[in-house]
Order: sequence, then structure tokens, then C-alpha cells
Amino acid sequence: MFELRPFERRNNHIASYDPFREMENLERAFFGDRGFFSGSALGEFRTDIQDKGDSYLLEADLPGFKKDDIHIDLDGDTMTISAERHSEHEEKDKSGNYMRCERSYGSYQRSFDISAVNADAMTAEYTDGVLKLTMPKKEMTVSSAKRLEIR
Repeated sequence: MFELRPFERRNNHIASYDPFREMENLERAFFGDRGFFSGSALGEFRTDIQDKGDSYLLEADLPGFKKDDIHIDLDGDTMTISAERHSEHEEKDKSGNYMRCERSYGSYQRSFDISAVNADAMTAEYTDGVLKLTMPKKEMTVSSAKRLEIR
């Protein structure tokens, strides 16, 4: 019913063992290149940022989250988007009623430099598993050149 893949031993040296690489290989075996964490570190989510001229549009894939479980924190020039999904399994499910459980639970976060963004004018919306942030750019002030007189 399910394809099982044997664990590959590439090298017998314990020094070459990388548990993170093995987790990524396991994920690719199950999900191919479409896994939730493919192309990013564990605990992160995928984002796209577009330059719209006078603003940036950030789109973050956060499928399966409730709006209340997503937080956007601004601290100086750093914006952190975090989301936490809790396990909703009942005790009886832990006794083995699942043949396969692939949904992940845990916390995920990414931080971004927003030094070029007017943080007071940012807006956010969450629809169909995608968080969209419209981030207007700061007004760039052109400093006028001047020469100092030597006394």
C-alpha cells in the first residue's frame, strides 16, 4: 500500500552522519520537491517578496493555520512572522489508529529586515493559507550636498 524505502548507508564513518540531511532526504522521498520545508530550513516557511514600485508585497505560504495562530512582531528594523500549529490528536489516536500521519505541528518563524519600509503604514491579510503583507516604502530623502569651511 505504501512505498517503504530502505535507509541508505553512504559511509560507515559516524563523522559524516548529518541528521538534518537525512531528514531532508526522508521528506523528499515522501513528498518529492513539493514538501512544506523543501528549499528552506526546518521551522521556516516559503515567502515571495515583490517590488511594486512604491511598496513591497510579501506573500507567505502558511496553509492550515488559523489567523489567530499567526503573529507579526515589529522590533526596530526587524519584522518577525511566526505561526504555531498545535496537535489536535486525541489520546486514542496516539495508540495507533493512524496508518500514516503527515501533517506537521510545531512553530515556524522568519525574520525580515524592514529598514526601508514605513512600518506604520503596513497592512496584512490572510486568505486561503497565504499571508499577504503590503509594505509601503519609506520616503527617500535626498541629502543636499554642502561644503564645510575650514577655519
